[in-house]
Amino acid sequence: MLKTLTEIFSYEFMQNALLAGVLVSLVSGIIGTLVVLNRMVGISGGIAHAAYGGVGIASYLGFDPVLGAVLFSLLSSVTMGVAHRKLRERSDTMIGVMWAVGMAIGIIFVSLTPGYRANLMSYLFGSILAVSMHDIWWMAGIAIATVLFVALFYRQLLAISFDEEFATVRNLPVTVLSVLLLIMTGLTVVVAMRVVGLIMVIALLTIPSAIASMFFKDMRVIMLVAVGLGIVLISAGLVISFLSNLPAAAVIILLAGIAYFLAFVIKRFLLKAKI
Repeated sequence: MLKTLTEIFSYEFMQNALLAGVLVSLVSGIIGTLVVLNRMVGISGGIAHAAYGGVGIASYLGFDPVLGAVLFSLLSSVTMGVAHRKLRERSDTMIGVMWAVGMAIGIIFVSLTPGYRANLMSYLFGSILAVSMHDIWWMAGIAIATVLFVALFYRQLLAISFDEEFATVRNLPVTVLSVLLLIMTGLTVVVAMRVVGLIMVIALLTIPSAIASMFFKDMRVIMLVAVGLGIVLISAGLVISFLSNLPAAAVIILLAGIAYFLAFVIKRFLLKAKI
């Protein structure tokens, strides 16, 4: 078994994929925990799908698609964040509209882009085995920014995650922090899209953190466990996809889904055992 793993990861593209998986797990585990605790999964999904508009426009104009995704995800993060805070009752509709429009813009501009388009479609469905060092540098930069963001604002983020009313009473800038969190979520989406694609990125962003939150209450612990789960799931998915010749992104998400349901059953069993 050890020999097989050594052989699998002797290839440069598999080494790049594993490194990308570790970076994505780090970012997704940290930001995903905040997304799950703040119940922002729906907004995160909107940001993820809207980001494809940036991929399409950047490709059409001849720029790096990742840069386009970054700019578009930042724009949609701020817009959705403000809409969620200000509109309240109608925020779901606004997010749904931006979700759909972002995807439509991306698809239209991708279709207008001359030449080979398969690489552009990989942003939708993921292509972890095609990750380049250029992609990894992007991921590393965003990972550093994520760690610094959480380290600097941990107490404030903890406050708004568990008791927003208390945070407001303490005069914490709740709206600003929420928008900043959504901006970091948008950057996380950009990191993860090369691994599992924009369509499935929300699963990778939320499932490891959701599993961890079933068994732990301390936010630091949830983040650490979510990061570890992400690394295990992506590594296992890479090995299985390599041996079975199946799409890596789909295998990773399927494993994550199985892990979630197993965790759910175990949690229910533990609760009944206490009763």
